[in-house]
Amino acid sequence: MTFLAVDIGNTRLKWALYDSPRPGAAVLAQGAEFLENIDRLADGEWARLPAPSCMLGCAVAADAIKRRVEEQMEELWDVPAHWIVPSAAEAGLVNGYDHPTRLGADRWVAMIGAWHRLLSTGAARPLVLAMVGTAVTVEAIDASGKFLGGQILPGHGIMLRALESGTAGLHVPTGEVREFPTNTSDALTSGGTYAIAGAIECMVNHVRKHCGQDPMCIMTGGAGWKMAPHMPRPFELVESLIFDGLLELAQRRFVA
Repeated sequence: MTFLAVDIGNTRLKWALYDSPRPGAAVLAQGAEFLENIDRLADGEWARLPAPSCMLGCAVAADAIKRRVEEQMEELWDVPAHWIVPSAAEAGLVNGYDHPTRLGADRWVAMIGAWHRLLSTGAARPLVLAMVGTAVTVEAIDASGKFLGGQILPGHGIMLRALESGTAGLHVPTGEVREFPTNTSDALTSGGTYAIAGAIECMVNHVRKHCGQDPMCIMTGGAGWKMAPHMPRPFELVESLIFDGLLELAQRRFVA
């Protein structure tokens, strides 16, 4: 029973075909495509795949993007597309958002993946999850598995473009992150990096104060590898959290 997992972000679609819809399943094939190229999937990498038995996807993009993915699937396979909609509780997590269905599906799925990763290490404890991409989200979960709330802030690229458009004489830099920048490019790169690091550290402090315990700290997202070295505390860097979350959810939905 093969399983196709799809993660549609702000700029790219990532997919993976697994040998079964359950955590720890072996990856049979995987790939990524920029959103503007979704219509090539049926003639490209997906054309070489065996038909999956089931599919589950997570999308932050508009419904029109999801429909384009469904059209590519319909060209190749008789497999219905299923998309995650956050709920009040699922897979051991309680959704503390004021309106649970309005929480971003990518945030919910990544939290589920991170929570089960934490549980696999032993006893439950609080968790801070930072997802660093086009935007940055920082989520807080207590030791009982309740999502307490989270922050959303601009990613590094958005910050730099905002400065470039709103400030005379500044241009998107190719600088380095330094403790004491002595040129404008380094100053801009360092400022954006430490602004994100500061927001994440603030959430860690909030969780410690609220829960009375140091949280486990996990980082994911396409730009996580850039941020992790500049954090004031160790963060475990995990690339596949959304796929890990989709596997947890798939097991509950497709396996009797």
